[in-house]
Amino acid sequence: MRVAVGADDTGPLTATIVADLHERACEVELYGALADGSAAWASIGRAVGEAVAAGRADIGIVCCWTGTGISIAANKVPGVRAALCADAVTAQGARRWNDANVLALSMRATSPAVGLEILAAFLATGVTGDDAERAEIAALEG
Repeated sequence: MRVAVGADDTGPLTATIVADLHERACEVELYGALADGSAAWASIGRAVGEAVAAGRADIGIVCCWTGTGISIAANKVPGVRAALCADAVTAQGARRWNDANVLALSMRATSPAVGLEILAAFLATGVTGDDAERAEIAALEG
């Protein structure tokens, strides 16, 4: 699996997420503070979103202090469905019902242990449910 990971800062959560992806034998492409030290969360969210939308990554993971700004930026990229998740059940629902392809995490509120639970749920859950609802959401992109 190819995963684009971007954050505007580094810390225990981002280090744990990246290490876990490597342990899972994922191809990991890093953006922002994880790659070159940049901290422009809007640009990082866009870059990760573009990698996913273009098919260079199967999924994306974005992190900023609250997780909100970077998820909003990623969601501006057509074809991206970024979901800010604070627990594993929300991550499962985001994948299962909404076909989320970018996971957003709060670096302030998410411990590394909880981050691993969220990531595991996001990666393990397939898409099911109502294709018509997902098509309706996709139509909103124009």
